[in-house]
Amino acid sequence: MNKEKIIKKSETYSEIISEKKAYKSKYFSVYYKKTNENNKYGITVPKKVGKAHIRNKLKRQIKNIIITNEKDIQTGFNYVIIIKEASLELSYQELSYELLSLLKKVRN
Repeated sequence: MNKEKIIKKSETYSEIISEKKAYKSKYFSVYYKKTNENNKYGITVPKKVGKAHIRNKLKRQIKNIIITNEKDIQTGFNYVIIIKEASLELSYQELSYELLSLLKKVRN
């Protein structure tokens, strides 16, 4: 994923989450905020999900899902994706399906 597409500042994360526009499932919470720019993504995995190598693997998988399916995701939004502990049970295909189903709901 390009560096321009990553949210880096914690203030930006807080701003998006404080808007309380979100779609949630058993595996993810996707917060979003409308912008007039290209999409930006912030991916968060809490420590209770697992050790660092497991959290990093999940982040890499999510980034890959976003890159490969970017044409299906609504543009003009900033997204914060919080990965929940239950997502460890899923295969890559199931992970992809669950995340994309939440991201496709943002079509406002």
